[in-house]
Amino acid sequence: MIFGSIQRVISRQIIRYIEKPILNYKATQFLPLADLDNCLQPGDVLLVEGNLRISTAIKYLTQSTWSHAALYVGKEAGLKDKYGNAASLIEADVTEGIIAVSLTKYVGFNTRICRPALITDQDRASVIKYMIDAIGMSYDMKNVIDLARYLLPQPPVPVSWRRKMLALGSGEPSRAICSTLIARAFQDVRYPILPDITRENQQDILHIRHYSLFTPRDFDLSPYFSIIKPTVEKRPDYKSFNWRDKANTEDVSTEKT
Repeated sequence: MIFGSIQRVISRQIIRYIEKPILNYKATQFLPLADLDNCLQPGDVLLVEGNLRISTAIKYLTQSTWSHAALYVGKEAGLKDKYGNAASLIEADVTEGIIAVSLTKYVGFNTRICRPALITDQDRASVIKYMIDAIGMSYDMKNVIDLARYLLPQPPVPVSWRRKMLALGSGEPSRAICSTLIARAFQDVRYPILPDITRENQQDILHIRHYSLFTPRDFDLSPYFSIIKPTVEKRPDYKSFNWRDKANTEDVSTEKT
C-alpha cells in the first residue's frame, strides 16, 4: 500500500508537469466554431495539434503535427461535459480518463477532420456506441509515465523505434489513450485504418495491427479516411479575396522611413 501511495504521488507530479501548456503556441489556421461544427459528422475523427508538454513527446515520437485524437459523436448523442454543456466529442483525457467534451475546447487549435468514407451506417453507430460505453474508463497512466521520459534531454530515438515506444502502456482493457481507444472502436467493426497487408494467391490479405500501435497521424495517413477541410467545403470564391501584396507593403514602409 505504501508503494502504491508513492506511485500515485509521483504520477500526480508527472501529470502536473506534462499538462502545462507550451509557451508561444500559435495556430496556423483559425476556424470559426460554426464552420467546424457544421462540417463534422458523427463518426469523424478530429485530430488536434496540442499545446501541452505531453503533446511535444507524442509529436516527436510520431514525427507528426497531430498529438491528440477525439471522436465526434454528434449532438444527437445527448452527452454533457463536466460543466453541463452539450458535448459532441469523446476523448481520453490524462487527468479525467474517457470523457465527453464540447467542441469549443479546440477552438483556436490546428485541427484536421478525418472521415471513415466507406463505413456503413450500422458500423458507424456501433463505433459511436463503443466510445460512449467507454466513458468513465481510466487513462493509461503507464503510457503517460513512459512518454514523460521523452521530454527530458536525451539522444535522438531512431525513427523505426518510435511507434513501438508509444505502445509502452499497461495494455489493460479498462485503460486507454486517445488514439488507441478510437482504433479499438473501429477495429471492433473491422473497419480498416492502416492494416498490415500481405499478398497471397493474388489476393490482398489484411492483418489487424494491435490497437496500442496506432497514433493520431494514422487516421490522417489512412487510405480509408477522407480529409475534410471546412473552408474548402464552404466553396469560397477565391477571386473575391482581398490580397495585400507583401512586397508593396515593404516598399511603402521603406519610403516612410
